[in-house]
Amino acid sequence: MKNWICSITALTLLASFSACNGPTKNTDGEVKDSTLLKDTVGAIAVNPIAHAKDFPGATLSIASITGEKVGSDSAKVTVKYNVHNFNLTEQTAHTHNMANSHEGQHIHFILDNTPYAALYKPEHSVTVALNSEHYLMSFLSRSFHESIKTVDASKLLKFKVNADAKIEELPEVTEPSLFYSRPKGEYKGTDTKTILLDFFIENTRLAADGNKIKADINGQEFLLDQWTPYEILNLPLGENVIKLTLIDKDGNALTGDNVSVERKIKLIAE
Repeated sequence: MKNWICSITALTLLASFSACNGPTKNTDGEVKDSTLLKDTVGAIAVNPIAHAKDFPGATLSIASITGEKVGSDSAKVTVKYNVHNFNLTEQTAHTHNMANSHEGQHIHFILDNTPYAALYKPEHSVTVALNSEHYLMSFLSRSFHESIKTVDASKLLKFKVNADAKIEELPEVTEPSLFYSRPKGEYKGTDTKTILLDFFIENTRLAADGNKIKADINGQEFLLDQWTPYEILNLPLGENVIKLTLIDKDGNALTGDNVSVERKIKLIAE
């Protein structure tokens, strides 16, 4: 399904844009005739970009999730996935000049909105505390880490690990949620020039007259009213701080367990 890219508005008044309605929840689309935030005198710029490649019919589901007691207070949780119409470890054809995984396409495994683990095989284990509750966001990812934004290619699960390390699936998450994906970690050399900004939303839509993502990048703020990948330009070398917050049409932060995430990344010359 193709849709139109909406505006991205800088609170710092670097530029202004015309707006349109955002896509419905979990719609993978393509940018058309987008208005960009211009690269103004070296200031940080954020531009919407087109999806690199569509994957019609790509699906991700959880085949099983099991727990095993480790010591007296922890559990090893193992998640196994089913993947269809999508080849893990294959390189995604794209023209975006961004950091790319040499290991190819993968699954982003995001537990409790911490930095994701990239899975090149459809299985992963983590150690958590007994008697704890968790959110697990999983989605298929292109090789350069852009998410596939469809219902079928993603899965959000809330679960509990009880005192015996047994997994209890909790009621389906219904509140608006934001999961941070990119950027992440360290970038070196040419990878520092263009940085991917990507996130996953659930139970909401973005629109010029509705909910938005406020992106605070080193203190410079942008409003994102379209669910699409973005490029960040002109980040300085060294440490950079990026905070994403889900806000309502009046600019108020939403409340919930997964509505605001902050990350630090580092850019290195070589």
